Amino acid sequence: QVQLVESGGGLVQPGGSLRLSCAASGFISGVYVMGWYRQAPGKQRQLVASITTGDSLNYADSVKGRFTISRDDTKNTIYLQMNSLNPEDTAVYYCNAKKRSYSVVDYWGQGTQVTVSS
Repeated sequence: QVQLVESGGGLVQPGGSLRLSCAASGFISGVYVMGWYRQAPGKQRQLVASITTGDSLNYADSVKGRFTISRDDTKNTIYLQMNSLNPEDTAVYYCNAKKRSYSVVDYWGQGTQVTVSS
């Protein structure tokens, strides 16, 4: 099992910044990609950004140039730096880890609310 604990969400004004953190623990051997997804009310969960163990990065078009994903392997933690936030970024943000076992297994954090509003 892999446990993921997110932190850093909150309320921010348009144009502001937030940094999300996701700490992984448990049997993390075999995890090959971690990322952030978000789900707004009435919408499907969608990928925001991901980072592989080989440092390959992937971003949704809507966040390119504004969000940056990074990781600290010494802390088994990934981060999502979010700048120039706008109301369309309002959502619950979930941390995800994909682990290779006999098949690929998805692990999810509990989610953290990000609200962009004046």
